[in-house]
Amino acid sequence: MIMFNYLLICLIFGTTFLAIKIGVDASAPPFFSAGLRFFIAGLILFLWMAARNKVRFSLLLRKEMLLSGALLTFGTFSTLYWAEQYVSSGIAAVLSATGPIMIMLLQTMVLKQASSTRSIVGCIIGFAGVILLLMPSLTVTANFWWVIGCIAILIGEFAYSSGALFSKNVIARFSEASPIALNAAQMMYGGLLLLVLSMCTESWDFSFLLEPKAIGSLLYLIVIGSMVGHSLFYWLVAKTNPVFPSTWLYVSPLIALAVGVIFYQESITWVSMLGVLTIIAGTIVVNLDSLRQLMRRKSVAEVGSQKAHRASNV
Repeated sequence: MIMFNYLLICLIFGTTFLAIKIGVDASAPPFFSAGLRFFIAGLILFLWMAARNKVRFSLLLRKEMLLSGALLTFGTFSTLYWAEQYVSSGIAAVLSATGPIMIMLLQTMVLKQASSTRSIVGCIIGFAGVILLLMPSLTVTANFWWVIGCIAILIGEFAYSSGALFSKNVIARFSEASPIALNAAQMMYGGLLLLVLSMCTESWDFSFLLEPKAIGSLLYLIVIGSMVGHSLFYWLVAKTNPVFPSTWLYVSPLIALAVGVIFYQESITWVSMLGVLTIIAGTIVVNLDSLRQLMRRKSVAEVGSQKAHRASNV
């Protein structure tokens, strides 16, 4: 069941980038559709948890929920949705995989935590991958907005990385609350901030909701992307550890690239593909110690279960 759900979240998160692209291409206002997605998904999840007595409404009055929403949802997805007007869904997914690298940089430069030589080498490899990814546009098409879109996604990942580090303290501070409820609360706040940004920058024309592709994209992202995907993610965290579910970042970009090329006729050059593989390689190198600890724990658990099984048969 664990491996099935893990593969399912890889597939879900790998396809959400294309769903965003389809919605944006169908003239859905980026900030409005992002805000609607996260506010509705967060509200439904929060009410569901409240109905099961898993959360108190007073949680919504805590400033930590607002700050988490501003970083994890607003900062990350305002840039991603806007950028996907100019950047393919596959490239957006790959650039989003730089999050773990940025977390390591923030831990080293801001929190003054020591980093291994391997982690630093991984960052250099990941940065080289970003350069390779950007090179075809810089040298061949000179697409200004494509480059700006890529930079915007990287800025969004910086916000996500900051939010991820901040959320560790929030989860520890509100240990009595379910992580799913905390995530729902921050999604509601992030969604509201996105809607406020939309009010200031976009005209609210609801005619896009009559477009089947736009409404299909929105429903898929609310139900499958936010509610099912994130709930499965936190279920996996509870059943395993925080490292294992996060490895979807190494699998989903390849799924996103394949889905975009096959179903949406997105194109990618050989140089960009080399950049994709280099970014993923750098991300793996940065997290190699954590991955080894995970594999070691899995091996110990498997040995323990085998011994228990043998003992029960004696």
